[in-house]
Amino acid sequence: MKIFNRSDILMGNQFHIGAVCDNEKQGLEALEAAVNEIKRIEAKLSTYKTTSETNRINSNAGIVPVDVSEETILLIERSIRISDLTQGAFDITYGGLDIKFWNFDKEMKALPKIEDAENAVSLINYKNIEINKKESTVFLKKKGMRIGFGGIGKGYAADSAKKIMRSLGVENGVVNASGDMTVWGFKPNGEKWSIGIAHPSYQNAFFSKMEITDVSVATSGNYEKFVMIGGQRYSHTINPKTGMPIKGIKSITTICPYAEFADAIATPIMIMGIENGLNMVNQIQGLECIIFDDEDKIFVSNNIRLN
Repeated sequence: MKIFNRSDILMGNQFHIGAVCDNEKQGLEALEAAVNEIKRIEAKLSTYKTTSETNRINSNAGIVPVDVSEETILLIERSIRISDLTQGAFDITYGGLDIKFWNFDKEMKALPKIEDAENAVSLINYKNIEINKKESTVFLKKKGMRIGFGGIGKGYAADSAKKIMRSLGVENGVVNASGDMTVWGFKPNGEKWSIGIAHPSYQNAFFSKMEITDVSVATSGNYEKFVMIGGQRYSHTINPKTGMPIKGIKSITTICPYAEFADAIATPIMIMGIENGLNMVNQIQGLECIIFDDEDKIFVSNNIRLN
């Protein structure tokens, strides 16, 4: 057995895909099929492509329902369930947020006024997404609303690429979507896959390693993009309820069977905070997490054992 690898820029991110196969032909064909599947998903979901279903939904917000594929409807339904689970901390209608409002750079010396922040997120409300499964339509109830799949799309694409590869007989492999990773089976030598849990305060350093198989891992953090105001660290992650940047958590790594859920649940835990986030994680079977707070103190869910 040998691993065949491919790296591509897809969905605006670096994807690394590996297929463990007996022969080169099978490996390369599987990698090509995986890349084509991710490109297909990108064409459907991207907010940067004018012909995407996402853009058609957004362009008709507050005007008319839009015909979309069953695949998109199912993804939106799963997104709404995560919104319910996280009490709105995850919300795909964040797309209407003006990111220029929070320019997390050296020029940002103060937080926005609370009333300005609240106005900026006034259109964020997943409950204003209307789905008609019989007609296969999606409607955003208010003009100016926008949906976006930035918080779940990479994970969904990773799971879909894995599914395609397995259908082609690849029983061992890896899809790494810029940190949203899913692995299955084993490495060519029969060992489990090894992943390093990054330390948010030390670039390219790992504080722990894990040996895994048939699992997905995602990491979200504020250690690359944040501001210090009044001695407090504020993440570029915005709470969709308040419109204000979060503080308290520097990074979070989530571990569960599916990359889509690992991707989608990471940021909401940051928004919910350590106590509430861990309480939720410990109630969800198959979900685990590792949290670094702003002081680099580590918190883990009940079933995590760090090496």
